[in-house]
Order: sequence, then structure tokens, then C-alpha cells
Amino acid sequence: MSRLNDNLALEKIKETSMVDLAYDLLKQRGDAMQYRDIMAEVAKKKEFTQEEVEQYIAQLYTEINIDGRFVCVGRGTWGLREWYSTEQATDSAVAMNVKDDYLDEELDEELFDADDEDYGNAGLDELDDIEVPYADKDTPFDGDEDALPDEDVEDDEEDAL
Repeated sequence: MSRLNDNLALEKIKETSMVDLAYDLLKQRGDAMQYRDIMAEVAKKKEFTQEEVEQYIAQLYTEINIDGRFVCVGRGTWGLREWYSTEQATDSAVAMNVKDDYLDEELDEELFDADDEDYGNAGLDELDDIEVPYADKDTPFDGDEDALPDEDVEDDEEDAL
């Protein structure tokens, strides 16, 4: 009888959606988890092969992301919305983004120097000195030559006007 119950439980797990299993996992654990750990536990319960894990990893992430029961509380860390006040969830996510933005701005300033000739001080007059090779009638065309209008036809049309 125990084996029958085990088979029924396994069948129920296989029929349960991944996002519902993730919800149940977090609910039972009572604490936020890294996404990769959530995926590993869901895959273990559903007895996924490594190939199936790779196939479904983005799908589960998307489902968790759009499901209102979950909230991102840090980099790749997900919890249940019911555990956090709106301010807590927002503050931790915003705090991570503010920190990232500050670091990005520092890096941008290091990489971009307005006095550098390669950026801001290069004059537009220098662009006039660049020679651009133009194709002539004898140069082979790699595209669909039939798609181009015939020069003689254009001249004839202009004369007709």
C-alpha cells in the first residue's frame, strides 16, 4: 500500500506546475532562496534530467517573475510576497539597483574621458578628409542587381517630365 501512495504522490508532483512546486517549496522552507536552488529542488521533485533542467530553467524563472506570489528580494534571491511588506521588498531591490548604478557610473567615468581625442574633441572637419570609395559601373555588385533601377531608365523618365 505504501508503494501505491508513493506512486500517487510522484504522479501528483509530475502533474503539478513548476511554479506551484516552487511556491510550496518556499512556503515549507519559510525563507528566501536563490533561484538556482529553487530550480534544483523543483527538478529533483519532478525527476528532471539535466537536459530537461536546461530546457525549463528560463520558463520557471519567467513564471516566478510574473507570478504575484513571489518577490525578488535581492540578486537572484526569491521569497514569497506574503513574507514582506511592500517597502521591504522594494527597498532591498532598489538598494541593490542603486548600488549597481553607482558602480556603473564610476566605471563609466573611468572609461570615458571627455578630454580624450577619441571622444569629445575630434572635430567634424576631420570627417571631410576621409575618402570613401564609390562603386562604379564596372564594380561587381554582391546583391540583387535586378532590384536596382537602370540609370538610362531614370534619365528617360526625367526627360519625359
